[in-house]
Amino acid sequence: MAESEKTGGGTQPLRDVPVEWEALEDAFENNAPEVHSYLHLASGEVLRVVDGIADPEMHARIASDASYLRIEPVSSREQYRWMERFIPMVEDPELRAQLANAIDGKGAFRRFKDVLIGFASERERWFAFRSERLRVFMEAWLSAHGLRGIARATWNVESSGRPQLPITQEALGGRRTRGAETLRRQLKEALDGLGARDLEKVVAFAEFVKARRVARGFVLRTDSSPQESAPSHAEEPEDPDYEPPSSQQRAAGRGG
Repeated sequence: MAESEKTGGGTQPLRDVPVEWEALEDAFENNAPEVHSYLHLASGEVLRVVDGIADPEMHARIASDASYLRIEPVSSREQYRWMERFIPMVEDPELRAQLANAIDGKGAFRRFKDVLIGFASERERWFAFRSERLRVFMEAWLSAHGLRGIARATWNVESSGRPQLPITQEALGGRRTRGAETLRRQLKEALDGLGARDLEKVVAFAEFVKARRVARGFVLRTDSSPQESAPSHAEEPEDPDYEPPSSQQRAAGRGG
């Protein structure tokens, strides 16, 4: 039997909990005020509650249920620091300058991502860097709650032993799971009505999702954790109440 790991206090062993790492990562980076995410401690599934969509009574029930743990997302301020730390790692001085300008003021996250669209290799390096930072935060969060993430078992659809969630994402009004072929068909139908400029944006975003999955796969393989199939939809982590510092403020901070 493996030797028990200790918590930060050094008194209690960490409790193993199955983790759906990719869904947990999405929850950690999405700090929109109307979105509330919970980890189900028995199954490892992540439940997302959206104000205005979910039944308020169900939300209250989840919040008071000890089998769910509220996920505390990474703040926009911290995610902004990740961009600041990544920029000096870029070798191309012109790209470094573009990225430094992109993170100046409101809209920094989107501008930073837009600049990287034209630099595939640096974009993948950014996704890998960001995933590593998220993983550190996730593991620290789990440890702070006396938990240790382990590989989540892959359950056969017909398996009667699969733990059942008292509340499902569908019951909360979330999007129902659809097959890949159905989604591809719906995407094709949507693309037929778009112009060249809109198609460029769709292609760029598809490349963004693909590159991000490659980066995640690299990070997860280093820890032998399972890779999940759900795509990310946390495109913009910027908190509307967070005002990124200006270039003058950042320069003053470095001088201090």
